[in-house]
Amino acid sequence: MAPALLIKDVRIFDGENEIPSGSVLVEDGVIKQVSTEPLAAPSISTTVISKPGYTLIPGIIDGHIHAHIDDKNTVLKQSLNFGVTTVCDMHQEAENVAKLREFAQDPDAADFKTSSQSATVLGGWPAAVITAHDKSIETLATIATWPNIKTKADVEAYIQERINDKADYIKLLHEDGNGLSVKPTLMPLELQKALVETAHKNGFLTVAHALSRQATLDILRTGVDGMTHTFCDGPPTKEVIEAYLANNAHCNPTLVAIGSLTTEGQKEQEKYAYDPRVQKLIGNEARQRLCACMAMNNGMSKTKYAYQSVRELKAAGIDIILGSDSAGPALGTAFGVSAHHELATMVNKCGFTPKEALRSGTSLVAKRLRLRDRGRIAEGLRADLVLVEGNPLEDIDNTLNLRGVWKQGILCSTYNSISA
Repeated sequence: MAPALLIKDVRIFDGENEIPSGSVLVEDGVIKQVSTEPLAAPSISTTVISKPGYTLIPGIIDGHIHAHIDDKNTVLKQSLNFGVTTVCDMHQEAENVAKLREFAQDPDAADFKTSSQSATVLGGWPAAVITAHDKSIETLATIATWPNIKTKADVEAYIQERINDKADYIKLLHEDGNGLSVKPTLMPLELQKALVETAHKNGFLTVAHALSRQATLDILRTGVDGMTHTFCDGPPTKEVIEAYLANNAHCNPTLVAIGSLTTEGQKEQEKYAYDPRVQKLIGNEARQRLCACMAMNNGMSKTKYAYQSVRELKAAGIDIILGSDSAGPALGTAFGVSAHHELATMVNKCGFTPKEALRSGTSLVAKRLRLRDRGRIAEGLRADLVLVEGNPLEDIDNTLNLRGVWKQGILCSTYNSISA
């Protein structure tokens, strides 16, 4: 374990509230003390960092990514470089889960949470979108191993497999393709409801994919706890807002990914790709993919509907949490980068204050995804911390002014100069 760490003379956003000037003491990877008064170092071996004019925030939690495995551990390392200390994977080959959890043990890698394999059906999402771009023998063989849930017995078997995987939550899929260039097969709603009920019986949180308004309404009525996207094929209605409220469900809107889906977000994607603060932390291939778009729109889907839905859901008291939907094969997103882009989109397009956006990406996403040991700067919680120059509570763009990132009190090596 790293020596004790004292960060002092900094503005603190603790995940809920601002401390204009304070100190945080970390011991054994855990936050030992948070104070508005100066704190003394407990020993001469303590690393002391004093940075007036800087802001300390909880580690960012990206509530929606899709990890892949490579020799460089790109997903988790790049995420941590950008201050994303936890990633929440929302569809993963079960055989990859153990390796990704092993990768997450690296001090220079983000922590990893996962649904493991999503609740799939033959011809459904995400197979429909994957095979639209990749029909290789290898890809088709992988998809053939996915669950094909057709009966309640299949539901029971699927949930037992997720228990065996030690999944962190259950991911449902209900994509009707309205507004998209693909038309996936839908699982019957009675089976979706059985999935939710069986998952809840076994103590799991349930989240669901849908990109259309009607599919969102339908899957919410099965009792899911949250949505992994907002919808983009039409404006919000009272009916869908009431469905969210009936479940006390959250929304993880993935606005940046929707901008890539419709191609309306391309200029903003390019802006982030060529931001000097980003360029030094990503490679050329990742930059090129960030500048491209998924382009899956059939003409109906529009970002204005997504933005409007988030504004109205938030106004109705529904929790909006951060998720980028970053994925290796996808276009228009990049691990870590797109979490910052999403925060800015909440502010610039959906009427959030910077404080509200930061809360969505720290304490609120932790609360809604049941990550009870993180998301706030508070005594007893994990010392997942991000130090930025400037004040992101005034200008959300300052979240990219990264100067230090700690996971469980250990400094990410990219930022070793902070303690020199």
